[in-house]
Amino acid sequence: MVAALAVAGCGSATRTGTPSGDSQRKLVVWDWKSGEPAAAAYVEKAKADFAQRHPGVTVEFVAQPYDQYYTLLGTASQSNKAPDVMLFNGGGQIRDRAGTLLPLDRYVAEDRSRLAGWEAFSEDGKVYAAPVTLQGHPIYYNKTLYEAAGLDPSDPPKTWNEFVSGCAAIKKATGAACFALGNKEGFGIQFFLSGLGSGILTPREYDDWIAGKRDWTSPHVRRIFELWKDAGDKGLNNRGANSTAMFTDIFTVFETGKAAHIIGLMSDIGHWKDFGEFLPPEKIGVMRTPVVTDGATPSLPYDGGIGYAVAKGTKDPALAADLVRALTSTDALTAFYAEAGAITSDTTIDVSRAGPAATAIVSEIRTGRPALHVALSSKTLDLMGRLSQQLLSGSATVDEAVEQLAASDRTG
Repeated sequence: MVAALAVAGCGSATRTGTPSGDSQRKLVVWDWKSGEPAAAAYVEKAKADFAQRHPGVTVEFVAQPYDQYYTLLGTASQSNKAPDVMLFNGGGQIRDRAGTLLPLDRYVAEDRSRLAGWEAFSEDGKVYAAPVTLQGHPIYYNKTLYEAAGLDPSDPPKTWNEFVSGCAAIKKATGAACFALGNKEGFGIQFFLSGLGSGILTPREYDDWIAGKRDWTSPHVRRIFELWKDAGDKGLNNRGANSTAMFTDIFTVFETGKAAHIIGLMSDIGHWKDFGEFLPPEKIGVMRTPVVTDGATPSLPYDGGIGYAVAKGTKDPALAADLVRALTSTDALTAFYAEAGAITSDTTIDVSRAGPAATAIVSEIRTGRPALHVALSSKTLDLMGRLSQQLLSGSATVDEAVEQLAASDRTG
């Protein structure tokens, strides 16, 4: 099936025409967003903006299935049939492929101060994609469940001990689990690491981790994986976490009041606007990471979420780069925020009418820090996902997991 899809996908991305005239030019874009209804207005705004400057150029969006996206993209690149413009997650996925992409620094210089999240799309001092959204991992909580347990929803817990104590009260009063956790794909550990990490690592350890100087022998690094295992062993998670999909089954657990907290997202899914369809907006809280280690400094973990890149082999680099600029224009990103609820990379967009949760998230961006999991390679993240499942099932120990992750991280 993957092979068949790759052939079909690659065929649709074959570039036609020559760059000698606008009427003969065509750009092909691959992503996994353009086919979603919530992204329709965003895509149309970007296309209209681009068409004003390049009226004779045809732009074709090809929405690929996300679960096969990078496989299809790799096949297309190897056969020299890569699209002109393509969407990437920030972090390891784009860094692993930087050699196949066009550095965009000269084309996006005017956008650097307006957009945030560039670091997640950079490698060796060069930018390879322009950020569309900011992706982070706020801890959302259900204020109604807090009230039912006699807790003050305006004053969420500030330490891990207070957090666990509050969860026990909520469980007793409502039966709700502490955490909504979906780890079927192995993604849950990434959310846990980044969502709680700033309350566990010291500021120096956090900075060293992001800089690539990770000390896997640190007791604080080990503590992250201890807490992951403890949360499962002590029943803080919903039942069946390893068999529950992150996208999108676990979000329903939180929305329906079966769990009091979820380490969610801030882009365009599993976030404040999604939850607002089931919970009153004023009942959706956003809390800072509980402090586990004395001296830790809780902060919002975020990076560039998704961004558009240009293939190194595109026939007209300047034209393709200008399409990327249209896809990150203020008008286009405003439409994405309005329809999908995405916290976009554009720092000039006003979100004050979105409700308290979105306002709380945006207020933390200025002091936010890069997410811990984004600093890891895609290979190490895949291993961490498998090990996280084994930790929850009891088939691996914390020491075994940390040792294997350290070895993977050392080899890149």
